Amino acid sequence: MSSAAPALVGMAAFALARSTLLPGLGLWDTGEFQVVGPVLGTAHPTGYPSYVLLGWLASLLLAPAGEPALRMNLLSAITLGVSAGLTVVLVRRLTGRASVAIAAGLLLALTPIPWRVGSFADPHMLHLALVAGLLVLLVGWEARTRSGRAGADRWLVGAAALYGVALGNQGLTVLLAPGIALFVLAVEPGVWGRPAQLGRCALALVGIAGLVYLELPIRAVMGAPIVYGHPDTLAGFWYVVLGLQFGGSLTAPFSDLAGKAGDIVGLAAAQFGPLVALVPAGLVVTAVRRPRYALLTGTWLVVTCWFAVSYTNADIERYYLGPILIAISWLAVGAGGVLDAVEAQLLIEHDEAGLRPAALRLVASAGLALALVGPAIIAAPTTRLRVDQSANTRAADWSRWTFQVAEPDAVLVTWWGFSTPLWYRQVILGDRPDVRVIDDRTRLDKSLGSVDDVIRANLGIRPVYLVRLDRDMPGLELRWQVEVLPDPNGTQPLLRVVGPRAADRGPGTMAP
Repeated sequence: MSSAAPALVGMAAFALARSTLLPGLGLWDTGEFQVVGPVLGTAHPTGYPSYVLLGWLASLLLAPAGEPALRMNLLSAITLGVSAGLTVVLVRRLTGRASVAIAAGLLLALTPIPWRVGSFADPHMLHLALVAGLLVLLVGWEARTRSGRAGADRWLVGAAALYGVALGNQGLTVLLAPGIALFVLAVEPGVWGRPAQLGRCALALVGIAGLVYLELPIRAVMGAPIVYGHPDTLAGFWYVVLGLQFGGSLTAPFSDLAGKAGDIVGLAAAQFGPLVALVPAGLVVTAVRRPRYALLTGTWLVVTCWFAVSYTNADIERYYLGPILIAISWLAVGAGGVLDAVEAQLLIEHDEAGLRPAALRLVASAGLALALVGPAIIAAPTTRLRVDQSANTRAADWSRWTFQVAEPDAVLVTWWGFSTPLWYRQVILGDRPDVRVIDDRTRLDKSLGSVDDVIRANLGIRPVYLVRLDRDMPGLELRWQVEVLPDPNGTQPLLRVVGPRAADRGPGTMAP
């Protein structure tokens, strides 16, 4: 395979994501990552320090591309390209087939979830690239170990170091540990008798992860403008790193397993179309031809999918990026097995059409590669419509309008989905420094009490506006008179607190 193939596939994947890229500011976590990265802050649990550090670097290197929000979006497109390129390298090592490897890399880029997540700022795309890198290193270590080639140990140490980077990026990395342990033992059962090698791996893993996570307390102590929680204290650090805020999100993990399996099959069908029926066959072929790789990836897929389908939180589709890569690699190994069988048959039978076996092998290779990526290419126009963010300016329009409407020295009592673009405008663009944005997390970190407490503390002193979920409004409207300021773009209205209703008048409030 030409050494240029991974780079070419990576550039094609980048071009796909670039064509659907969010042009600027986003809502929810996207807005948070667009502000935290450029200022080296602390994101929500687990802090994502690897992504934050890379985002800070990218915000510097990509400065000519546009404002920081766009640069962070471009980082996702770049990491999708890296993931696709590494998939080419991985599949080439697994199958020895250049055409199949190229098709697998393109298939990854054209699959809906990777394509979508590659179109806006998000650390899960970096997680996919790191998972692909881990697979390349582990498969390389296996090949060198089993062939007795020199330098095998360095590949395992490299994998441990990369695992440390991945651990600093996404807590899902913990779910990969059982599969790696089983794989290492399957490749080298006597590894436990090599304490020096295990020590080097442990030092690389813990050392890299520890250095990466130091970003949280250091930047908190330095007064970074956006810091989630209190990572400058020991309790606060572990609260962020361990994601204790989401401790109750894993619900009934062992109940309705059949139903959960059905949900995963449905999601897989939406990603792979008709190819989904071939994934089990691809696993069987992989188990026969690359049993240790099947053990590694099969464990990863089962554990990650079980966790994701049992985890109740926002946009869990992103958690399936790793399993999507694994399923594609199984399909590719299956395709490689079919090609090997075809070539073996060609060596036995004569070609009645007069074509040389080499020509038939080329036709078969190209045909099977096209069959692998063809359905995704056919579906690409529809997929593009589903994932396209290129015309999405909701966050930029809404946050600009909100700061135009808000009176001087206003207090905005907001929730996460809409707090983040306001922070971006203040911290990155320098807009409206007189406005105080009080997110629900701000209330907790600064002990400000409930939404009602914040309103009472400020009403009559500063103008107070609310941005709340619909479920919060019935209770608030019983206690406060509000004026609805409709967003001209229909994204989210702004509610101006006029005063308390009679039953809620108290110290520090004004009568309407």
